[in-house]
Amino acid sequence: MMRLLALALFALWASPALADELRPVSIQFEQVDESRWSLGWRQPLSSPAADRTDIPQIPDSCEILGQPSFDNAPLAVTGRAQVQCSGNVAGQSIGWPMLTGQGDAIVRIVPLGRPLQVYRVTAADPSVIIAAKPQSAQVWRSYFVIGTEHILMGWDHLLFVIALVLLVRRSWGVVKAATAFTAAHSITLATTTLGFAGLPQRPVEALIALSIVFLAVEIARGTRETLTRRLPWLVAFLFGLLHGFGFAGALVEIGLPEGEVPAALISFNLGVEAGQLLVIAAVMAALALLRRIRAGAETPTIRFASYFIGITGAYWLVDRMIG
Repeated sequence: MMRLLALALFALWASPALADELRPVSIQFEQVDESRWSLGWRQPLSSPAADRTDIPQIPDSCEILGQPSFDNAPLAVTGRAQVQCSGNVAGQSIGWPMLTGQGDAIVRIVPLGRPLQVYRVTAADPSVIIAAKPQSAQVWRSYFVIGTEHILMGWDHLLFVIALVLLVRRSWGVVKAATAFTAAHSITLATTTLGFAGLPQRPVEALIALSIVFLAVEIARGTRETLTRRLPWLVAFLFGLLHGFGFAGALVEIGLPEGEVPAALISFNLGVEAGQLLVIAAVMAALALLRRIRAGAETPTIRFASYFIGITGAYWLVDRMIG
């Protein structure tokens, strides 16, 4: 069990670039008049040398007018083009065929006088069919999946939740701490996304890494009585406010569909909570299994895990401060 845990945490440590990545391609296809559409996209890049000339796949009955314009930044490129379409685009496909691995894209289609359509596409299915009458659940479904993936694939938030469970261990204590963490990050996620508050993303990411180091130190102290062990829900709430700014930064990066902001915000947050509950359940089940297999192994295994968690958090902290 200790070896498996070590391997899993080493995989996290060996992949620092994935610490808080939720940067899908964003595509917007907006109708201007009966035949003209405005096409815009934003493509996050893994390195400054990555291809900056990719453009979305557009419906077969459409063609780009003139040359697309590109606005280049070190790790992202924003493009825009005017598109002429003949006839109705419903039933035709749009997407981003260049997706690879775990990459995904958010596609927004804004027809004149009709409801917004929002889709999520992946490398396995890189295009979608434009609907004549979109389903009302599209925004809810897409942003729920994005929120779930963010907690499961955003390694820093994931590691914080794992550390919180390892610190508290007791079922009722975990429930209270997780509830406090949820309430706190929901507050800052909503207020930041809606424009009522905000912090620069770079120091937020560094402080999130520091929160992981803090919990690792508390775990390594064992059963020594500290404020964190006496009031874990309070510590979870305070750090939850900080993590909410991180969630908000990811959501702002994706963008919110105009006219569907409440639905996107609520469904994203519900997705985060679903992913968080899955993580908590998995860690609690692993601890219960460890107790059953080897009664005295729980404490040394958790202490051993705290060292890897602390090292990983410290690495991210340094990387985010000087990177």
